[in-house]
Amino acid sequence: MFDRRSFLGGAAAAGLAQPVAAQALATIPLPTADLHGRNEDAYWAALRQQFLIPADVVNLNVGTVGSSPRPVLKAIFDGFETSEQMTQAGSEDYPIWGYGSWGAYRKPFADFMGATVDQMAILRNCTEANSYVANGFDMKLGDEVLMSDEEHGSGEMPWMLRQRRYGVVVKKFAMPKPPKDAADILNRINDAITPRTRIIFVSHISTATGVVLPAKDIAALARSKGILSAFDGAHAPGMIKVDLNDIGCDIYTGSMHKWLFATKGTGFLYLRDEDVMDRVWSTVVTGGYDDPTRKADRYMQIGSSCIPTLMGLNAATGLANAIGMDRIEARNRMLADYIHDQMMKRGAQSWTSPDPALRGAIATVNVPPVQRMELQDWLWTNHKVRIRGGAPSKLRLATPYFLSKADIDRFLGLFDEFRKMKGIS
Repeated sequence: MFDRRSFLGGAAAAGLAQPVAAQALATIPLPTADLHGRNEDAYWAALRQQFLIPADVVNLNVGTVGSSPRPVLKAIFDGFETSEQMTQAGSEDYPIWGYGSWGAYRKPFADFMGATVDQMAILRNCTEANSYVANGFDMKLGDEVLMSDEEHGSGEMPWMLRQRRYGVVVKKFAMPKPPKDAADILNRINDAITPRTRIIFVSHISTATGVVLPAKDIAALARSKGILSAFDGAHAPGMIKVDLNDIGCDIYTGSMHKWLFATKGTGFLYLRDEDVMDRVWSTVVTGGYDDPTRKADRYMQIGSSCIPTLMGLNAATGLANAIGMDRIEARNRMLADYIHDQMMKRGAQSWTSPDPALRGAIATVNVPPVQRMELQDWLWTNHKVRIRGGAPSKLRLATPYFLSKADIDRFLGLFDEFRKMKGIS
């Protein structure tokens, strides 16, 4: 019989890291809810223990990838342990998703995102979801998609491919750096709309700057013009509270492995109603893709995929709900404001909006003449601090709730040390 002990024993015999595996499977109780009111620092420090990130590592780059905490890892491992025994109840039950509807995994996440299960398809990443939209949305030669000049490659490139193959037009508007308020963004979108604009595709949270775009206002603007609104929400789940049906957008894509700390290989596609679904063709298909009664489930007919990833997603959603998204969002924003303020005191140029409504848990600053990659490599190689940014001098500093102010102060001290080492005043 396959069990946890034999797995760990086998790992040790094979020369694998048994202590790490045992640590990942160790259960550490979550802090009680009342601890937050009594000692907030102790509460977040206790949650830090849910992550396997070593104490001397500071990850200011959750914007690229998060770290799955213990409850998620346990759900994944338990999922493999049970599903791979091949003892499912029904003769047609198998440990794969990509064919069935799997409402047990779709509904908790749909609820978490303010959607219904019929509106939500769980896919393998945000790139796959964006490609569904770009490749599947009905458009003719010369029709336009309007996007910002700050889209991630996984959002932009599917549309560029569509442009090269089929002659649709990708039109971009320039995002202010930084936008002073929502109108600063909305006016640029409105001015860029033409009679050929069929869909507005923008990030909910910019991967380049961390600006939280006014999604509800953009969706309303699109609707007033008879245009569909689509958002790349790769950064939103787990960073800020999201209510998709309140936003009123037509399409929303995203990933769960960043701020929600779910399994790598989980993404989603939200479509508002059947009218939208009728305009977006499935482009990765197996049997069932063309059954309109399945609603968003038809976009999940993608072939064999890994059930334990969905079990990990359920655990990640459960953890976020247990902590509370209001509490998580407040903590994320507070840490971002702190690191941003400290960088401003060091003479950085802010690309982070001064409008609190347009700020999330990413502080983006420009720090010339510091070379971002040189600083990034030095921080990680010598001090185990991760950052990300852009050439030549932009730093994108992401602040997940498990960080402490001491972690941020450590980065700030090293930033000062680096500038001194380079002779930068």
